[in-house]
Amino acid sequence: MMRRLLLAAAFLLAAFPAFAVNPDEVLSDPALEARARALSAQLRCMVCQNQSIDDSNAELARDLRLLVRERLTNGDSDEAVINYVVSRYGEFVLLNPRLRGETLLLWGAPVVLFLAGAAAMVLFVRKRGGKPTGTPLSDAEKAELDRALRRD
Repeated sequence: MMRRLLLAAAFLLAAFPAFAVNPDEVLSDPALEARARALSAQLRCMVCQNQSIDDSNAELARDLRLLVRERLTNGDSDEAVINYVVSRYGEFVLLNPRLRGETLLLWGAPVVLFLAGAAAMVLFVRKRGGKPTGTPLSDAEKAELDRALRRD
């Protein structure tokens, strides 16, 4: 019974996200730490590339987490911290890129592709529009079909 309970607890704990923030990085002020965590969740680890710096164990991610916390303790706003990191690493560091002229294609491509696909489907359906396909049966084929249907 105890073994099953421990196994169930292990499965439940495995479902929680694994944060890579080390105890020595945690700020003493809970409000600043919450802001740091929120900002870290928005920034991409440049080594892992599909993880936030909050989730990554890479050294660069650790350095960025420390940088975020340092900027927050110096009194920077959340936007100022994000702008500072973007100025050093580029827009790619943001997990959710901003809607700007450079990223318009990134944000608009799914919509454009969906509309193009829908338009192609409409044109295809209209073009086929109830027209029979294939060639009509010859008299011999019709007679053979009639004989086959009468047998059944």
